[in-house]
Amino acid sequence: MSLLEYEADMKMENLSRISTSFVFIGLLEMEKYRYLYSVLSLNLYIMPMLLCCLIVYVIWAEESLHQPMYIFISNLLLNGVFGNTVIFPQFIIDLMLGSSTISLPGCLTQIFCVQSYFATDLFTFTTMAYDRYLAVGHPLRYPSMMTNRKALIYIFIIWVSAFIAVLIPVIMTANLQFCGVNINNIYCDNMSLIRLACGDSSVNNIFGLIGTFIIVLLTLPIIMYSYIRTVLICLKISRSASLKAFHTLVSHIVTFSVFTATTLFVFLRYRLNGGSMSVTVHVTLSITGYLTSFIVNPIVYGIRTEALKIKILHHLQKIHLLKRLSELK
Repeated sequence: MSLLEYEADMKMENLSRISTSFVFIGLLEMEKYRYLYSVLSLNLYIMPMLLCCLIVYVIWAEESLHQPMYIFISNLLLNGVFGNTVIFPQFIIDLMLGSSTISLPGCLTQIFCVQSYFATDLFTFTTMAYDRYLAVGHPLRYPSMMTNRKALIYIFIIWVSAFIAVLIPVIMTANLQFCGVNINNIYCDNMSLIRLACGDSSVNNIFGLIGTFIIVLLTLPIIMYSYIRTVLICLKISRSASLKAFHTLVSHIVTFSVFTATTLFVFLRYRLNGGSMSVTVHVTLSITGYLTSFIVNPIVYGIRTEALKIKILHHLQKIHLLKRLSELK
């Protein structure tokens, strides 16, 4: 069904009914070139996912990489795989089949997973910034201050905190009744669904803003303080030590900056007069915001982290050698 045909059908329906399923207008917009978009999306999903899984495997397999920094990097990359797997396989299947609808339970599940993905990323970046501050500022005490066991405990706390922070607004959204069905996106997000509510949804909007503000207030000062203190310490230590610390710090700052910029794209597009944006702009901002960190993170950490890069190349050479040996047989 084309977008024009769909809009014509919608005019024939009673818009006052309670909606239990929704339509992704973004998918309808992509209908004409859906096979091209599906192939492009598949490549943009598969390649970063394989690289993320490779890096995580190398960290798991190499005992020399069993350190808090690499454990946190693994968590960041695995969360990227989780967040994008929630969206893109279903998106690609829907494109191929020409489907554009989703049920209310499916939409709420997507919202929960999408927001958990972003919250987990933010909490992980906060912990990584603090970890680097401890490593540079307290090098002698660092092995006791941040052990592998403590790193795993922090990761557990990160995931539990993210789920709890997201669960309340999702439950509040689930208690709304919806009269509209059109979601100007390719996946469900909380603001898109709240805008379709039949009655007053200002409580949800206010709670969402307050919750976001609290999370940012709890995390951003820690990140900024840790990075600033780390830079100041680097200026005081020896040149060789400072260069090594700066090299690692730049990787973290780059990935965090990309995450911050793309998250603002995704979550603020409705707040900043997003209702007047075209569907194309909504879809572009959503896909860009969702994919950019997923693509950038494994590239930055895989290339700029020297010890990790060496081990990745070693494993790739081993795989190539095994392939050559199997061909000789």
